[in-house]
Amino acid sequence: MAADLDVVNLFLIAGGTLVLPILAFLASFLLWPSVLIKVYFWYWRRTLGLQVRYADCGGYRFCYSYRGKPSMRPSILMLHGFSAHKDTWLTVVKFLPKHLHIVCVDMPGHEGTTRTNAEDYSIQGQVRRIHQFVGSVHLSRKPFHLVGTSMGGNVAGVYAACYPSEVCSMTLICPDGIRHPCETKFDNHLQDLEHSNYTLNIPLIPTTPEEMEDMFRLCSHVRFKIPQQILQGLVDVREPHNSFYEEVFMEIFSETSRYALQEHLHLITTPLQVMWGKQDQVVDVSGAEVIAESVPGCQVDLLDNCGHSVAMEKPCRTAKLILEFIISQQNARSGTKKSS
Repeated sequence: MAADLDVVNLFLIAGGTLVLPILAFLASFLLWPSVLIKVYFWYWRRTLGLQVRYADCGGYRFCYSYRGKPSMRPSILMLHGFSAHKDTWLTVVKFLPKHLHIVCVDMPGHEGTTRTNAEDYSIQGQVRRIHQFVGSVHLSRKPFHLVGTSMGGNVAGVYAACYPSEVCSMTLICPDGIRHPCETKFDNHLQDLEHSNYTLNIPLIPTTPEEMEDMFRLCSHVRFKIPQQILQGLVDVREPHNSFYEEVFMEIFSETSRYALQEHLHLITTPLQVMWGKQDQVVDVSGAEVIAESVPGCQVDLLDNCGHSVAMEKPCRTAKLILEFIISQQNARSGTKKSS
C-alpha cells in the first residue's frame, strides 16, 4: 500500500512538474505567439549546432550564425531574401553535413545587423556591406561558395561579378534582379502599386494575419496550414520593422537596383548554379533561361511543385543540389590542376 502511495505521489509530483511548462507553452501560444516564434528559432539553431556571433566593423555591426570550421571543402556564405533573416536557412542547414563551414548573415539592416540609411539598402550598397562582412570574419582567406535567394540572390550575383577572386562557386535561388519575359502575380501587384503611387499595401509587408496568409500563398506553392495565433505572432514580430522594410523595398525596386543582376551577368565568371521553383509567382522561372544564356556553363535546376520559397518548400532537395554542385566544381578544379 505504501509503495502504491509512493507511485501515486511520484505521478502527482511529475504531473505538477509538467503543468508549469505546459501552461507556459499554452500562454505563449495564445497570448504571446511572437515569443514562441523567437524561442522556436533559438531552439533550432541550438539543435543544429549553429552559434550566433557579431562582427563589428568601424561602428557597423553584423549579426550572423555559423557552424563548423574552414576545411578542405569551401566555406558556404548564405544570403537571405527581403524582410527575412539568417534563420531562413535553418531548414536547409539541417540537411547539410555538419563538418561543412556554414555562415548565415543578417543582411544590412535586417534582424541583428545595423540599420543606417537607404544608401546601404540598394543592391550595390548591400554588396559593399557584405564585402565588408566577408573581410571582417576572414571568410575570403580562401574562395568560398556563395548562396543567395531572392533579394539575396541579386546581391550574391552582383557580389560575384565585383569580387570574382573571392568566390569559387555560386548558387542563386529564384534571384531577383532579372528582366524575365513572363509576368507573375507579383508583377501585377507591382504595377498596381506603381499606378497608386505606392499608396496600396505592399504584398510582401503584411500588417494583418490575413495579409500574412496571402503572402504565404504568393510566395509558396506548397500550402502550409498555419494556426491563426502563429500568423498573428509573425505579424507582431515584423510590425516594428515595417517602415524599414518599406524603405528597403523602395530601394531594391528603384531604377539603379531593380535589374542589377541582369546588368552584371556578363561579368560573372564564377561557376554558377541556378535553382528555381517552377511555380514561382514572385520571380518567374523564365529568368533561369535568361541567366543561362548569359553565363556560359550555368547549371539550371528547376524544382517541380515549388514556388518562390525554395528553402522552405524543398529544403532537403535544395541542400542536396547545393552540395552536389560544390563537390562537382571542387572535383573539376582538382582535375584541372592534375592535368596541368
